[in-house]
Amino acid sequence: MKNFKENVVRFLRDEEGLELSEYAVAGSLIVLTVVGVFAALGDTIVTQITAMIEAMGGTVPAG
Repeated sequence: MKNFKENVVRFLRDEEGLELSEYAVAGSLIVLTVVGVFAALGDTIVTQITAMIEAMGGTVPAG
């Protein structure tokens, strides 16, 4: 983990122009992180939104 952190810091401090492959890697890491967060928190978010709707006296549509 330390090696990964050092590589990320080095990548961010690099003052040379980024190559297309580096943009692709950075973009892929961002996309994977976002997908992972939504996958991990998806049910929790739905549960919280449902609770808020029901607390306001509304009904949650089926589906």
